[in-house]
Amino acid sequence: MLVVGDVVTDVVARHRGPLAAGTDTAAAIRTVPGGAGANVACWAAHRGGAEVRLLGRVGADSAAWHERELVACGVRPRLIVDPEAPTGTVICLVDTGAAAERTFLTDSGAALRLAPEDWSDALLDGVARLHLSGYLMFSEPSRALVAVALEAARARGVPVSMDPASTGFLVELGVDRFLALVEGVDVLLPSRDEACLLTGLPDAADAAAKLSRHVPLVVAKQGAEGALVARSGTVVAHVPAIPATPRDTTGAGDAFTGAFLAALLIGAGPEAAAAEGCRAGSAAVERVGGRPPVNS
Repeated sequence: MLVVGDVVTDVVARHRGPLAAGTDTAAAIRTVPGGAGANVACWAAHRGGAEVRLLGRVGADSAAWHERELVACGVRPRLIVDPEAPTGTVICLVDTGAAAERTFLTDSGAALRLAPEDWSDALLDGVARLHLSGYLMFSEPSRALVAVALEAARARGVPVSMDPASTGFLVELGVDRFLALVEGVDVLLPSRDEACLLTGLPDAADAAAKLSRHVPLVVAKQGAEGALVARSGTVVAHVPAIPATPRDTTGAGDAFTGAFLAALLIGAGPEAAAAEGCRAGSAAVERVGGRPPVNS
């Protein structure tokens, strides 16, 4: 599998309760490797069964560190080092209350400077599936790369999946434009909020069903409520979540996506693959950061 997407540095600040404006708020702060695309690749490799490659763009400031971290997770990275922009940085503010929900402050840096010149059709040699991070849709160069990659995948008969990535950025891009850009994608993996935003419907099941008239397979991630699998305008399965005690929900959706795709690659059906995704999501929320434990 080839993943094309963002590689960033996450600064995770875990605090309890509201931030105190104008003064200090005590927090536990860690710097960890992240990025939705990179996280998906790492969780797919962690679940095993198929080689996972990653195409991303980073700055010279942390390229070697990110490459080491990806290799340690079992991923084969191809990182383009940007001569001008630093590696993207995301500050993750995690409220350590019961839900461990998070807010992101994002400086995309080099991550969204991936462009068609970074692509080679040879990247698809031996690849059974292409996964595109939705963050690629949020800059002009990386949107152009998506178009080139989709065309190359179609020419080779390689199925393509995408995770919409961010409701905030989707609003800026526009729903109609996003749906036009994903024409030709085989699997869409939105969160509940993303599915509702993309359809204008308040109910996640209705939203997943409607999206599946546009994309052949839709798997809507619902956090603690599991996942919905929809095809041809109908929700065909509701897969329950695995109970967990959340510490940090950063990357839980990426974990689901990586494990789901890894399961598809070894022959699982969508419902069974979604169950694998739920297991990975449950494991992810009990860790700080968006990556799996490194295999020993």
